[in-house]
Amino acid sequence: MMNEDNTQVERTQRPAERQMPELEKPQEEQQSAQQFVQKQQAAVECPYCGATNDAEATFCASCGKPLHTVLCPHCGSEIDPDADYCEICHRYVRTDVCSFCGNHLNGNEAYCPECGSPRGGLVCPVCRTLNNFAFCKQCGTPLTQEAKNMVAELQDSPVYQELMDTITEYNALDEMVPYKSERDVVRDQMNNQLRERVLTLLAKDKGEANPVIPVVRTKRLTKEELVEKKSEKIKNLSAILDKLALPESTSPVQARNYAMASKPAGVRLAWVCNYKHAMHSSPCGCAKPQLGGKWVVLGKTSSAEIKDDNK
Repeated sequence: MMNEDNTQVERTQRPAERQMPELEKPQEEQQSAQQFVQKQQAAVECPYCGATNDAEATFCASCGKPLHTVLCPHCGSEIDPDADYCEICHRYVRTDVCSFCGNHLNGNEAYCPECGSPRGGLVCPVCRTLNNFAFCKQCGTPLTQEAKNMVAELQDSPVYQELMDTITEYNALDEMVPYKSERDVVRDQMNNQLRERVLTLLAKDKGEANPVIPVVRTKRLTKEELVEKKSEKIKNLSAILDKLALPESTSPVQARNYAMASKPAGVRLAWVCNYKHAMHSSPCGCAKPQLGGKWVVLGKTSSAEIKDDNK
């Protein structure tokens, strides 16, 4: 009897045991469905292209643009989370990174322990502008020792020497006064003929039977020729500036410093950034210079609009 009772108990228990996973399965599916719904509710929609992204994502997996924005601590404007500069109020916004050298800060130092620069900024000794960066945003003067070393290293390179020679040639063209009319060309030719005649007479007075008068070729050009020559020099300058293009960098501070160090003097330039494809007077006015950009030649008479000069 006891064996029969035990067998009966086993028979009544085994089906129940076999049924347990079947009873738990709907509950697992329900939990999975709830998790899926929660995940969908927490998903972030890209404000630029509308694609759905994970809640933890910082940038859109579809278009690569930032999914979230933060507010500038100075003016309250929206800025990208990886920007270190507000293009609205023109102020540096990071408290944990030195704006001069890129060294990490705890947030309460009066001076950077790496480069010694004051958190309140440096006054340019040339134009007296207050700056938060290693180069003066107004005149481009290097303000820190690291910036001066970077400039010296770049200026020793053959590419930079070629750049400065081309700038000298461009400036010579820029200062040239072109012929205004055909009458100016004829007058110039007559002056040269008069010069040769006078020199010939003077030479004969000294006893030279057949004096050789050196030919002086005028450097003056017509307006059309001058425009063509200057356009050719600008193309050459742009090609050389491309050789000094900003290398890839994850640090906006280092990217900004390199671009400023490569900026040559003697010609009017603008910085076109890859971040918004805006034209700045320098990378000091760009919130994300680490994305790259390039210097473009404007010339003295260019009417191109520079973004950060409007404020």
